Amino acid sequence: MDNSAAPHAGASPHSRDAWYASLQLPEHELAAAVLSLVEPLGLLVTVKSLATGRYVYASAGMGSLFARGESGLLGLSDAEFLRSEEVQALRRAEQTVMAQRAVVLSDHRLELEGRRREFSVSRTPLGAEHVMAMWVERTEERHRETHLQRALNQIEQQQKTLEQMRRESQQGSGRDDLSGLYLRAQFDDQLLREIDLSTREHREFALVLIALDPAPAAIQVLGEQARQRMLEGLGRMLRANTRAMDAACRIGEHLFAVLLSGVGLATAHARMEQLRRQCTAQIVVLNGQDLGLSLSMGVASFPHTASKQEELLQASETAVQEAQRRGGNQVVLAPIPFGTL
Repeated sequence: MDNSAAPHAGASPHSRDAWYASLQLPEHELAAAVLSLVEPLGLLVTVKSLATGRYVYASAGMGSLFARGESGLLGLSDAEFLRSEEVQALRRAEQTVMAQRAVVLSDHRLELEGRRREFSVSRTPLGAEHVMAMWVERTEERHRETHLQRALNQIEQQQKTLEQMRRESQQGSGRDDLSGLYLRAQFDDQLLREIDLSTREHREFALVLIALDPAPAAIQVLGEQARQRMLEGLGRMLRANTRAMDAACRIGEHLFAVLLSGVGLATAHARMEQLRRQCTAQIVVLNGQDLGLSLSMGVASFPHTASKQEELLQASETAVQEAQRRGGNQVVLAPIPFGTL
């Protein structure tokens, strides 16, 4: 397609005028063509004279919206089909447009046939006394938002209740209060036992380090309470996705570890990738807002990645740091040294 005659964003007014002139169309034909493309997209257009308060143009959809039949809104004023408070709200918005001489977006709620409907309306001045408006109905969208907010509030209340019950049942157990997982001391003991068992029985196991990724700025402003809620959410996910023979522990402020007994590197990676996906889809709510749960994971195996405790931990730490360096929300395998092949 040849676009050589079309104006570009940085074109001068002179070149834009030349492009328009090349169309050889009367202005009213160009305006009619533009308006004909708008309504199929669900956009309704009006032009009103502020001197008389009457519509001088209204697309067919506007007439249908207000049940005005074939005659539509042409020549009518808002007072003839809207309530007085609705008329005043429209008038204030129109006066703002004329005062600012700029495009203004406003929301309006109208009572139509016994049902409240919601609209976003963008307006722009036309000349000295006319205002063009483009209406978009938001009723169903706002209903969906309301239902979603109610669902999030219910989930939040359920999570609070479950966490309170879990804390009460685990009192005195030596587990982390926020996540419900074992602490660093238990992890160190379990890691030594797993190394000893795997060495004696000539089998492998996997060590996974998990770090909470930094939250988006919009979540960070929620402060400590948001951080605690995410730690609770991660604890729930780890408790639900580890076997009785595994060990899930909180070993740092934002760092967790999972020991997967008798599991090789490939299987551990597959399981952690599944867990990562589940965490991404997990809903963690604070004050009706979904916080999200993004994790970086580093997976190492004994004895293939490393055969000593310190080396195994270092390999996992390096892998989780690499996951974070790549942008987070992913699983990285620690490399297997060639000397162990």
